[in-house]
Amino acid sequence: MVRFGLTVVRHGETRYNKDKILQGQGIDEPLSPTGFRQADAAGLFLSNVKFTHVFSSDLLRAKQKYGVAEGRPLTDLKAMAKAAGQQCPTFTPAGGETLDEVRERARDFFEFLCQLAADVGQIREKKDQEMHGATNRSSGMYEEESVFPWTDHCEFSSDNDGTSKLLLDANILVVSHGAYMRNWVGYFVSDLKCTLPANLTKTQLSSVSPNTGVSHFIIKLENRSVLKPEIICVCLNQDSHLVDVGAECVASKMF
Repeated sequence: MVRFGLTVVRHGETRYNKDKILQGQGIDEPLSPTGFRQADAAGLFLSNVKFTHVFSSDLLRAKQKYGVAEGRPLTDLKAMAKAAGQQCPTFTPAGGETLDEVRERARDFFEFLCQLAADVGQIREKKDQEMHGATNRSSGMYEEESVFPWTDHCEFSSDNDGTSKLLLDANILVVSHGAYMRNWVGYFVSDLKCTLPANLTKTQLSSVSPNTGVSHFIIKLENRSVLKPEIICVCLNQDSHLVDVGAECVASKMF
């Protein structure tokens, strides 16, 4: 079995986030001063976590296309949806990506990550067998001690010295944006039957992550197969690291 961690972080606040203006691939807006403080707080929150792979959007803030609504206020998008007789969340402006297209893009990227982890696991298993001549892979896996902020999760085991350990073949960080992350989670839940935290509400599940919100998943691939991954959501849109940054940093829910 291959097991890897996936941490997804939304980019920090931009001026367009604060002003509720739509920004997709066509607008490369940098972080605002608040966004930089949020990013610093998220960096501190994850400072003891060692990642084996890191992926980020090619934009300064961290890709979704909004077509003719790009760079316009959210109220304009709502007006377009109303004129078309549709609800805003499912409305696609001319030249924009549909939700199905976004989900397809999210699925393709996740399958790439699964294959990446499966390849890493295969290489480590081979090295472990060559070095030890045994089938026990634990010595060849990635091990972290007392670094994850989610130590109450069942995937962690404690040694006699009280340290928490998690054995992984890979530990991946992805920096993305709110709408993409929400579609990714929707794909995990509806298509892949992701196991969710017991205390997670429907509102929390459907909400866009706050800027620099952190979500963490553990993915298991039986027999290194990427076709039927088992996904456990450890936390979704975690924002406790923003408490000392200021209340306004937690409020932004725009894309």
